[in-house]
Amino acid sequence: MSRLGTERVSKSYRGRRVVREVSLSVHPGEVVGLLGPNGAGKTTSFHMIVGLISPDSGRVIYDGKDIADAPMYERARLGISYLPQEPSIFRKLTVEENILAILQTLKISRRERRLRLDGLIDELGLETVRRNRGYQLSGGERRRVEIARSLVISPRFLLLDEPFSGIDPKQVLELQKIISRLRKSGIGILVTDHNVRETLSVTDRAYIIHNGEVFRSGTPENLESDPEVRRVYLGDSFRFGIRPMMDQDQAEDEASWSQETPARRGP
Repeated sequence: MSRLGTERVSKSYRGRRVVREVSLSVHPGEVVGLLGPNGAGKTTSFHMIVGLISPDSGRVIYDGKDIADAPMYERARLGISYLPQEPSIFRKLTVEENILAILQTLKISRRERRLRLDGLIDELGLETVRRNRGYQLSGGERRRVEIARSLVISPRFLLLDEPFSGIDPKQVLELQKIISRLRKSGIGILVTDHNVRETLSVTDRAYIIHNGEVFRSGTPENLESDPEVRRVYLGDSFRFGIRPMMDQDQAEDEASWSQETPARRGP
């Protein structure tokens, strides 16, 4: 079974070890969280998987192969798509044009390009804003366009950096539903975000990074009940109370997903 992850990766800056032999993995059809306090090493660990940083030691594994030295464009060709925290759409282009800009890099016919465009717009709920320009979009709408662009390559794995940052609660819920649908379609998703409750609400399991190491890993429920996780990260007052609602929404969405959403085809 394919997987994306790291094996004992380490990274130092100016003699300070910021990541210490971190091992983690993501499999197709699951959502995994990468969480931890500020300065704990989670962002560096995430960026080594993305390809923005090379590890000093250890391996970044994709389907059993070490891709630690592979540039980001090669990882994209392998089926690893990355959504950065910073806005990545063209502000003066319409939603359609933003997605077409990526579709035009694929060797497909104009008809296929149009079919893929319409499918992505429908999949991400962008029909009402498809002709709006980037600067006219809300934070949540912009994030959905960015996800649509990241799905153009029909990825096997999707890496989301702070996806819940800067969007309102209603849009957060919509984004959580989209992530659940993508998981059901077989995409493996790695999420790192400072919004702990929102992230845990949509993950199957998560890693807690502390002092550059994997401190704990497990299901959201197990992490919430772990007194050591509360001590170093969550705090005593943390209550993880919305997952049952997400499970219900996920079940409803998954029931309609197979009926309403056409399968994405690769290039």
